[in-house]
Amino acid sequence: MPKDFSRPRRVAEQIQRELADLVRLELKDPRVGMVTLTGVDVTPDYAHAKVYVTLLGDAEQVDKALVGLQSAAGFLRSQLARRMKLRITPQLHFLYDNTVANGAHLSQLIDAALADKASE
Repeated sequence: MPKDFSRPRRVAEQIQRELADLVRLELKDPRVGMVTLTGVDVTPDYAHAKVYVTLLGDAEQVDKALVGLQSAAGFLRSQLARRMKLRITPQLHFLYDNTVANGAHLSQLIDAALADKASE
């Protein structure tokens, strides 16, 4: 079996699917709006999982959403334990994934540079 599709990777993908479903359907915290889970990294011993999220909004909205997700981490972990048959359900750590925002910023810079070049 190829090493690039190892068990930790499969578990991380399953956690991402289940958490996306839980956040969308079960989480009632008003601080957590329309968040998108962009990835999950699980430690080899399955004790911790870094959950990367992104959302539209300013820094204040991002901070509120992260606080809301972190306060719901216990609930999400217990629901995850019911849905997945793992010996150890990882502690959830939510982190903001700024790659989407960085990509949009770079795209704006490229568009501005091209516009300047065209005007010359």
